[in-house]
Amino acid sequence: MVILFSTLPAGLKTRPSRSPWDSFGKLPKAFCVPLALALLASAAPRRSTESRTQKHKAPLDLGEVLARMDETSRRLRTLSADLEYTKVTVVVDDRSTERGQIFYLKGKLPEVLIDFKTPDPKTILIKKNKAEIYLPKINQIQEYNLEKHSELVQQFLLLGFGTETSELEKSYVLKLVGEEDINGDTTAVLELIPRNQTVGAQLAKVQLWINEESGLPVQQKFFEAGGDYLVTRYTSVKINSRLPLSTFEIHAAKGAKRAKLQ
Repeated sequence: MVILFSTLPAGLKTRPSRSPWDSFGKLPKAFCVPLALALLASAAPRRSTESRTQKHKAPLDLGEVLARMDETSRRLRTLSADLEYTKVTVVVDDRSTERGQIFYLKGKLPEVLIDFKTPDPKTILIKKNKAEIYLPKINQIQEYNLEKHSELVQQFLLLGFGTETSELEKSYVLKLVGEEDINGDTTAVLELIPRNQTVGAQLAKVQLWINEESGLPVQQKFFEAGGDYLVTRYTSVKINSRLPLSTFEIHAAKGAKRAKLQ
């Protein structure tokens, strides 16, 4: 997604190919990576010290983690959470953080709304192969047609959940690199390396912190080839709650202008 978050470097170009990954650089700059941020979160309660001890009696297995993710994917219908998105530019040691809420509705064409509150309010909606970004300060809605990139958009939107892990394995080499406690939850840390070399030249790898109990990511990190990276974190997560249809609409101020962008 990135969605108005400056993720991958501008001017990304790809070679002609039949692979959907080669459309990567043709997406609007505002929608490159992390389409996935639209969708990663954890809803599991914290496990007790006893359960953690029992868990660590046997070595953690990648197959077990993937099976848990598949199980969660099958039962997930809706998701809402508080979101923190941080972009780090390593060379100048610069960090910029945006905070807001994310809402997700599973479907053949998933619907996602991200409502950023700080530092600059903006609302991002992805729905029916169209993306809209509402900028309250100038009261404008920017429209993007994603129809030609629907397959690629789905791959990013569903990174880490919402699809079978066998589909992830078609686009990434998956590796279990360890375990880490985040806010009291034990997570399995997965490393994803893009199989497509063109994509890999821009996106070196992705790391997912998967809650071992819920099977959902609690954190996601994108590493650009140049060393910069993006981190998304999720808190106050609710899954399968009833979300009104109006949740997935942009409520702009009166007189908002629309601008269709390529």
